[in-house]
Amino acid sequence: MPKISPLAVLALAAMAVSLRAETVVVSLASVGNRIHAQNPDLAAARMGIREAAGRLKQSGRLANPDLETAFERHSNSREGKVEIGFAQRFPVTGRLRLEKEVLLTELKSAEAEVREVERQLVGQARETMVKVLATRQRHELLRDQSGVTTRFAQFLADIAAKGEGSTLDAGQAKLEAASLTIEIHQLRASETTLVGELKPLLGMRPEEDLHVDGSLPEPSLPSLAADPSSRPDFQAATLDALAATQGLDLESLRRYDDVEGGLFAAAERTKDAPEDYKDEAIIGLRFKISLPFWNRNEGAIEEGHAKKARKEMEAIALARKIRLEVAAARAEMKEWDEMIREINTTLLPLAVEQSSLAETTYRNGQGEIQSVLRSHEKRFQLAAARLDALREFHLARVRYETALAKP
Repeated sequence: MPKISPLAVLALAAMAVSLRAETVVVSLASVGNRIHAQNPDLAAARMGIREAAGRLKQSGRLANPDLETAFERHSNSREGKVEIGFAQRFPVTGRLRLEKEVLLTELKSAEAEVREVERQLVGQARETMVKVLATRQRHELLRDQSGVTTRFAQFLADIAAKGEGSTLDAGQAKLEAASLTIEIHQLRASETTLVGELKPLLGMRPEEDLHVDGSLPEPSLPSLAADPSSRPDFQAATLDALAATQGLDLESLRRYDDVEGGLFAAAERTKDAPEDYKDEAIIGLRFKISLPFWNRNEGAIEEGHAKKARKEMEAIALARKIRLEVAAARAEMKEWDEMIREINTTLLPLAVEQSSLAETTYRNGQGEIQSVLRSHEKRFQLAAARLDALREFHLARVRYETALAKP
């Protein structure tokens, strides 16, 4: 049986690992579902809901009853007393019910906060994906530009070899085509960096590969809508204001301490001279009521008023901020849309026409190589500007949709 070299074993192991590696495919439409299912930060945030649910479960309960015992024995006689009792504290107000309502509101706020974490993560991932798609399309644009420049450089080299053209022009065109290769490598490195930023957001394992599917669609302006109620952070702010109002009511009820009631039983032996010792049994009730002379919870009530006002003001400020975010993102989209339309309808067709005319003129021996190269460069500059505008449009759209918490 032939021996297998260590290098062959390593090669087979590497091949097996590569076969086991999975490829995750995401698009702008599916990235939200992936984050909802796999993002580890979101999974950690969901534990806050369980914490709030635990606090809610613990709320609204009476304090545990107290078991009281006492024993007395006289040192110089057989007289003594044994007592046992139970005591329970009861609120004289609806404090327990209101405590449960406050914690129920806090549970709803915790759920809204988790949705807010998800909203921010999805927005961040979508922005990164837009940059990845834009970088990929820029790479394709440079590849097309490199192909055009290379073909023109080959044409110049062919006519120079026949003695019908300038060797210097051919070399300059070849250098121009070669310089585009460096830009292509830079774009590949940028795309790799962006993909590396995207993987943790998607909850991927190190051995998994990521493929961003799709391309940037043509721009289309959405309708102007700015309803803050759809934002989970605004929902959380509204719930926090409600919890602050309930908390103020709760602090007002805490001015009155709980009352304590108890039942006790006692057995007592006493000597009633000149008679013998006498045993007695006692059953009774006890009550304790705190008198609100020195502490009426004024400080906590004042704090509750301030907290209620602060939470309400924060909710109002957040609603205004959301409307401004939506309006700013849509205004930015409109500007980029107009720029793209102008490039598509006017500038780019003109640049293509000028580039073709300059090349034809040069082929006919009536122009200069610099004019051809400048016309090619200008044409692809406009194409790159259009792609940059498309990228900025979709980044603004992501901010717009994130501001409205759209799925």
